[in-house]
Amino acid sequence: MSTLAALRPADRKRAAGLTLAALGVVFGDIGTSPLYTVQTCFSDFTGLQPTHDNVLGMLSLITWALLIVVTLKYVIVVMRADNHGEGGVLALMALVSREPGISERRRNVYAILGMLGAALFYGDCLLTPAISVLSAVEGLNVATPAFQPVILPIAMAVLIGLFAMQHYGTGGIGHLFGPIMLIWFAILFLLGARQIAQHPEVLMALSPYHAFAFAMKHKAGAFVALGAVTLALTGAEALYADIGHFGRSPIRVAWLIVVFPALLTNYYGQGALLLADPTAASNPFFKLAPHWALYPLVVVATMATVIASQATISAAFSMAQQATLLGVSPRARILHTSPDEFGQIYVPAVNWLQLLGVLGIVLAFQTGPDIASAYGIAVTGTMLITTMLVLTLAVRGWKWRWTLVVPLFLLLLVVDGALFSANMTKFVEGGWVPLAIATILFIAMWTWYRGRHAVELRERERTVPIDTLLATIEPERLHRTQGTAIYLTTFSDAASSSLMQNLRHNGVLHEHVVLLTVHLLEEPFVSPEDRLRMRELGSGIHRAVLCYGFMEKPDVAHDIAGLAGQGIPIDPLHTSFFIGHNNVVSGQHPLLPSWQRRLFLVLSRFAASSTDFLGLPANQTVELGSRIEV
Repeated sequence: MSTLAALRPADRKRAAGLTLAALGVVFGDIGTSPLYTVQTCFSDFTGLQPTHDNVLGMLSLITWALLIVVTLKYVIVVMRADNHGEGGVLALMALVSREPGISERRRNVYAILGMLGAALFYGDCLLTPAISVLSAVEGLNVATPAFQPVILPIAMAVLIGLFAMQHYGTGGIGHLFGPIMLIWFAILFLLGARQIAQHPEVLMALSPYHAFAFAMKHKAGAFVALGAVTLALTGAEALYADIGHFGRSPIRVAWLIVVFPALLTNYYGQGALLLADPTAASNPFFKLAPHWALYPLVVVATMATVIASQATISAAFSMAQQATLLGVSPRARILHTSPDEFGQIYVPAVNWLQLLGVLGIVLAFQTGPDIASAYGIAVTGTMLITTMLVLTLAVRGWKWRWTLVVPLFLLLLVVDGALFSANMTKFVEGGWVPLAIATILFIAMWTWYRGRHAVELRERERTVPIDTLLATIEPERLHRTQGTAIYLTTFSDAASSSLMQNLRHNGVLHEHVVLLTVHLLEEPFVSPEDRLRMRELGSGIHRAVLCYGFMEKPDVAHDIAGLAGQGIPIDPLHTSFFIGHNNVVSGQHPLLPSWQRRLFLVLSRFAASSTDFLGLPANQTVELGSRIEV
């Protein structure tokens, strides 16, 4: 009995709804890869001609790449590695880093791998919208070459419109994504099945023998061809990254029942067309369609690629939020676009920088095949890092037997390593572009990560233990003003530097004082009952800790309302927030190399203010400055 059949009617309806929604969000990227994959396999990039043996060999490589990388690795193995329901390379990094008994040095290694994966992911985020939308619009060329001059302007207009609408959120159109992509996959299946019925000998490519024979015949050429096969795997990481939105089962069901059969059928249909007409290699996807269906197909393909691009953009926003809250990037301004759906966020800085990058790539490469020749390094790099982190988790966390771990992960590492190495051959053809972007982003993230630790070390040197603070308070010499003062402090065992400054310079202490520490944890969400903890220290002073996960936006002003139930008045007219504002400068005894220190100082100037980031009311917050030398 299937999983869906075993559920109650209401549960089946919910599971079906989630599966349909997953089609629209998770599979947009990999679902539009037939637009350009087979075309690239027989382009100038590979130098291969669409002969009978070459067609069967390439189809066999695509088939087994989808089976091993997507089905075995992501659907069966990697999706087990959810961090309290959340996925993605940064969530995986946090999950592995929490394993007990890990040294600080090993934790830094995991942090480096996670940041590398995130940086490569951002490189991929620039190429995916460019190649998807451009390849869809290029279908107009199949109808008539007269459209050639307007292909680029149309693609750029679609992309600009897509990014310009991001601040509205995806809630209004999100419910349409699933049905549109279901129609898209049905079209993929029907177009492919029509050609397969005419040339069923193409199904021989299901045998791995043809992939092996192709590799033996072409050797170095087959290695280069893997760079084109990688295009069929674009978006595989999304299956893992979007666990938190839909859960494992809907994504697995959507892949196994709808997406995988539709993709494979379409690839084999394109192969059947090439067996009958090798000249169709110039654009085999659109030549699958009857002439009367070409323009509607271009419209549907463009809609599908816009959905695929939307998924990539939303994933970039989510990754930016995770990176900010895990402390590997400067604080970013994050806006929630839906009062009901937490995951719908908008990050203005990421949105406009991504648009500039995508338009730059479209203008630089001009055509879908040219972008495809540069695509693959970033996505295969992320895949390789994911495999290494999951391998660590399987050994340390899941306690898998070595007899299972060794053969399974040896297979995955060999396949990922081969794909990554093959795509490195694209370096001079433009593959250096996403790699350069990823390198710059990694250097920035590693610098911010080390700089934050340096700042914390300097702050720790200047802290005053709470017991020392309590011992030095002389009530008869202090003026106790009415109301509540909430002092934000980095360390839960020490007094706030802003409180010490206030005492030193003003000699004033509020009637109720709360030393508040905001902890950003390496888990995605914190339950309401674990959000706020408080204890009384005496003399009207209290210690409180607010906890947030890396998928949550801190909202201190809202969440401290829980203090009122413990006897601390929280009245907007008589509650003030005090927060330290660190002015980071170069010091005589630096903790960072000079280049990294200068870069950290630059990055710190672009970070969003702590007041906005923590959700403090601006008209009730006092910032007290201090110099921090790193």
